[in-house]
Amino acid sequence: MEKETAKKRIAELSEQLEKYSYQYYVLDDPEISDYEFDMLMQELKSLEEEFPELTLPTSPTQRVGGTALNTFEKVEHTVQMASLQDVFSLEQVQSFIKKSRDALGEPLYTVEPKIDGLSVSLEYTDGIFTRGSTRGDGFVGEDVTANLRTIRSVPLKLKNAPEYLEVRGEVYMPRESFFELVEAQEIEGEQPFKNPRNAAAGSLRQKNPKITAQRKLDIFIFNVQQCEGREFTSHKESLDYLKELGFKTVPSYRLCGEYDEICEEINRIGEERSKLSFDIDGVVIKVNDLAQREAMGATAKTPKWAVAYKFPPEEKDTKLLDIEVNVGRTGAITPVAIFEPIILAGTSVSRAVLHNQDFIDEKDIRIGDIITVRKAGEIIPEVLRSVSHSEDSVPFRLPEVCPVCGTASVRDEGESVLRCPNVECPAQLLKNMIHFASKNAMNIDGLGPANMKLFVESGLVSSPADLYTLEKEQLLTLERFAEKSADNLLKAIEKSKSAELDRLVYALGIRNIGQRAAVLLCGKFPSMDELLKAEKEDIASIEGFGDIMAESVVTSLRESHRIDLINKLREAGVNMEYTKQSVGDNRFEGKTFVLTGTLPTMKRSDAKKLIESFGGKVSSSVSKKTDYVVAGEEAGSKLVKAQELGIEILSEADLLEKTR
Repeated sequence: MEKETAKKRIAELSEQLEKYSYQYYVLDDPEISDYEFDMLMQELKSLEEEFPELTLPTSPTQRVGGTALNTFEKVEHTVQMASLQDVFSLEQVQSFIKKSRDALGEPLYTVEPKIDGLSVSLEYTDGIFTRGSTRGDGFVGEDVTANLRTIRSVPLKLKNAPEYLEVRGEVYMPRESFFELVEAQEIEGEQPFKNPRNAAAGSLRQKNPKITAQRKLDIFIFNVQQCEGREFTSHKESLDYLKELGFKTVPSYRLCGEYDEICEEINRIGEERSKLSFDIDGVVIKVNDLAQREAMGATAKTPKWAVAYKFPPEEKDTKLLDIEVNVGRTGAITPVAIFEPIILAGTSVSRAVLHNQDFIDEKDIRIGDIITVRKAGEIIPEVLRSVSHSEDSVPFRLPEVCPVCGTASVRDEGESVLRCPNVECPAQLLKNMIHFASKNAMNIDGLGPANMKLFVESGLVSSPADLYTLEKEQLLTLERFAEKSADNLLKAIEKSKSAELDRLVYALGIRNIGQRAAVLLCGKFPSMDELLKAEKEDIASIEGFGDIMAESVVTSLRESHRIDLINKLREAGVNMEYTKQSVGDNRFEGKTFVLTGTLPTMKRSDAKKLIESFGGKVSSSVSKKTDYVVAGEEAGSKLVKAQELGIEILSEADLLEKTR
């Protein structure tokens, strides 16, 4: 195809795909099938591969995510992204209405649902999406443009747009996407996100936009921050205009005048929560007229012309029907409460993890009890208490044998978890296989939970070593595989043979040995042979280790089934040497770290030991001399100060990557 013809076709395809994306992701009214959409996208990708110079930043193909970022640049907001004053009762709403009416006469108010997500800014120049940033502290945020491009409902190009437009929106994770993500995290043995809000925030701040693209985020736009070439007199007028431009605006915003009318709308939105596909945590009431907003003004932190009414946390009583016992990847036997379905925070729930025997004993939970369950700002339900026992109830005890394979269960000293010690237990096989191939272990692309389940159930694999003996003909007998997908998977399996030794150690699934511990182990014992010969005392001497971790390593690596697996992997050509710098190096020498928030899998004391083992210093306060801030969930003022000073922010995963 000639270049000019290709250019014309690329423009046609881009326009068609943007139209169909808008219909699907914004209007929820698709005109064509998913297959037809995919075929058009594939044609566009092929043309852009043939003529890369014709690929534009606004092309629909650019939503899949680009290369990983080293850090997020700071963005100063020229218009403050202010937070709202929270109120928790209808009486407080009435007080706000009275104050605004005393100041303004009889204003109208917009009432809209408060989306539970992460606030961001989107900037457009001549209709082209040029930059997206997080709210940060309201004055300084982070540039997450590449990640925002992956959200299908973010327009990359606007028609009939003003010269410059900045809008504010809320990025969120739909409930269905959240549950899929949590399921995958649990299968891979990762710490799952607590709720969709945290999942959205963590996904948007991924250093690799391709990971963000996989998380299926969405966005609602709820405000015009700046607009050159167009003026508005009211908030509703601006939202109507944004909808005309093609934005997915906050749903069901309505004008109300009286307090009673506002209360009715608050109640209506509250009742609608159960029907929504996303989380809301309240209702926002704003003065509609923009001139009247100016007249009311703002405090240093919040505008006086708006409040956010927050829904109270829900607790409900229900009957405990049964306690189901599940077996996890490491053999952990976990009790799960099965109760009569109840609606909490807009969704039906009927299950909650009871953790272990100690938890059950402490709360004296028995089958047949009336129990109290809640979702206090969290989407994962939890059992708070037992309200009453039935007449014939008896204390519940976890089984003395594995419910799957019948092996006698064990409880190690100092642990609250009951385990099945049988490594060949069917319940553990699939989860161990999924863990072995996961991205933080051997990182075999294309071998996720669904494909691994297919391999195990078809009898193709019964051990991680079997992955390295798979042949193309075997894959082609499976429903999910064709020529190309089979070739790609075999290439990924072959590539995994050269993975660093610490990845293999982590992939082996040794209890108490996570990614960080695997790195430390390999730094001390840089070959599998040395590691197999290591004594407990030598392992326990590693900074950050202790007797329990050392015992786990020695016991696991001397079990016959694991020795057999390692030998088979060695024969298959899997790398058994550690080529990275040893733990004794001083790569962090002269660098100062600050730890803040709750890290996903590490205690702060462990993170501190890790940093110091590489020659770094850990400080308790942020200053201009700080080099890195390692931020976890619910990071507070230290993170804000670091953002203000332009200090590089690291996640736990970033820190671990620096120590590989």
